[in-house]
Amino acid sequence: MAVKKKKTTKRASSKNNASKKGKAAPAKVRASSGALRMSEASPGFTVNDLEKSLVWYRDVVGFAVEERWEHDGKLMGVSLKAGNVTFMIGQDDWKKGRDRKKGEGFRLYCTTTQDVDALAAGIAARGGKLDQEPRDQPWGTREFALADPDGFKITIARETRKR
Repeated sequence: MAVKKKKTTKRASSKNNASKKGKAAPAKVRASSGALRMSEASPGFTVNDLEKSLVWYRDVVGFAVEERWEHDGKLMGVSLKAGNVTFMIGQDDWKKGRDRKKGEGFRLYCTTTQDVDALAAGIAARGGKLDQEPRDQPWGTREFALADPDGFKITIARETRKR
């Protein structure tokens, strides 16, 4: 019986092998020991009207205020919490002009284990406007979309099938 010998040559990374063979690299690649590993991310938004945005995130969407940042008695920013996710919003100082557009070319994709239909209905009942009603996606989520008062786009999704 013949035994196949094990090669002892060092292999190139999966990505390099895939590209040499004309195939796409795997979607999930194990990070090498020196690769960046993060455990959380907290986006920060510069907003035109901090009080208006605070009301929207807290009273319409359902975030809780975690911290308030004041300077000389004036509210300058807020840390908002929803489950394990933190958003930070801060008042624009207008140094880059009052006419700059915010939120263009950006979408924040958030996941939840909650019923997205109930979340979307609650947001609408509290005066929020949905950009997209809840719907099933071919990649296995049910999601809806909305935009904050400055146009920052947010999608909230729940996984509907096991991957």
